[in-house]
Amino acid sequence: MTKKSVKLYTDDVLEAFYDAIKNNTLDKLHIPHSDVFYVRKAVEAHYGRPFTLEHVEWAMRMEGWTDDVDSNGTGVQPRDKG
Repeated sequence: MTKKSVKLYTDDVLEAFYDAIKNNTLDKLHIPHSDVFYVRKAVEAHYGRPFTLEHVEWAMRMEGWTDDVDSNGTGVQPRDKG
């Protein structure tokens, strides 16, 4: 059986986490990878305006980023060559 995930995007990650615990919906909670938080700070500093976690994660995925850490054994995120 394939596990389906529902991505709930919010910038209030801690609040969403506690709500998921309270409502027994932790399996539906999406917490972005720490890379997304670091990149968001960098692009906000560069562009001088705020970005949502959802927007930054989407943009990172469009550029080939995945949250499969070290899946190729090199310590570097794999990129799609397609």
